[in-house]
Amino acid sequence: MVDLLCFSHLRWDFVYQRPQHLLSRAARTRRVFYMEEPVHGVAHPCLETRRDVSGVTILVPHLPHGAGVVQLKTLLDFALSAQGLTSYVAWYYTPMALEFTAHLRPLVTVYDCMDELTGFAGAPPGLREKERALLSRADLVLTGGRSLYEAKRRLHANVHECPSSVDVRHFARARRPMPDPADQAAIPQPRIGFFGVLDERLNRELLDSVAARCPGWHFVLVGPVAKIDRRDLPARPNIHYLGAKPYADLPRYIAGWDVAMLPFARNEATRFISPTKTPEYLAAGRPVVSTSIADVVRPYGEHGLARIADAPDEFVEAIRAALGDRPGEWLPRADRFLAGNSWDATWARIDERLRAAIGRRHPLSA
Repeated sequence: MVDLLCFSHLRWDFVYQRPQHLLSRAARTRRVFYMEEPVHGVAHPCLETRRDVSGVTILVPHLPHGAGVVQLKTLLDFALSAQGLTSYVAWYYTPMALEFTAHLRPLVTVYDCMDELTGFAGAPPGLREKERALLSRADLVLTGGRSLYEAKRRLHANVHECPSSVDVRHFARARRPMPDPADQAAIPQPRIGFFGVLDERLNRELLDSVAARCPGWHFVLVGPVAKIDRRDLPARPNIHYLGAKPYADLPRYIAGWDVAMLPFARNEATRFISPTKTPEYLAAGRPVVSTSIADVVRPYGEHGLARIADAPDEFVEAIRAALGDRPGEWLPRADRFLAGNSWDATWARIDERLRAAIGRRHPLSA
């Protein structure tokens, strides 16, 4: 099997999401290398190399302050030589990596576009131009949801929609009684929960308004704070921030919730998102209330698997209705919907398209 060399703007150990799900499955049959953005502050450039339990090898460049593209390219070339990487797939999560990888000659190039990064806070200058350059080099383009697919499909001849999937077995554990984690055990019920990164995508005004209207409900948010000041998060006695948790522990937290929520803002950062947590909440057996994010409205809202509301009063009423749900009335429909939406199935489809792309470029390698 052909090696896979990935370039990402995300730390492997930050949160467990699309890259980890897909590349861990890729690592079952081939060598996979995951190169993160550099960490600055050392005296001399060096490359940290470690092997994750999934089998993925993590490469972390360490650079002095002020060092840049030249040093990154040197460390990358060293990694190629040290790991014997001569025939490989270049897999990009960030177009900005072209700054130090344009000299590479991979078998094929894959652009896995999981987010519209140009809409995120702190997007680097030149990102849009780098994406155009990456699209011109790519042999295969994947998108993390329908909205992104609609936005990218006219920009490349080989674009495929590969939306957020779910590890049903992992999250279905939350349907069984589980011990409450220590930091959640004292929080009264009903609990309305969210897990994910707390950043500019969170509708802080909505969360604050809903919590103010319903002081007897308790809102539990699990996840790290990024790109916003923690002091800007709404502070009320019934809002509880529990911090980042390991992926393995998420079912224990969800098991103690009555409703799962997606209180996303409607802004440029959320215009194209396809939240992985939507099917994860459903697999955990929790009713879902979300703002009108396009990739939640369709398909989950259309199939009656999520309640959609944007205004505070509407969000409150949606939660109130969800609290009265009888699982037997909607869980079977959710399970049927999720049955064909596993990460294993998604990776199998991607692997087939990857093989086809290699076959077109290099018939003898297919």
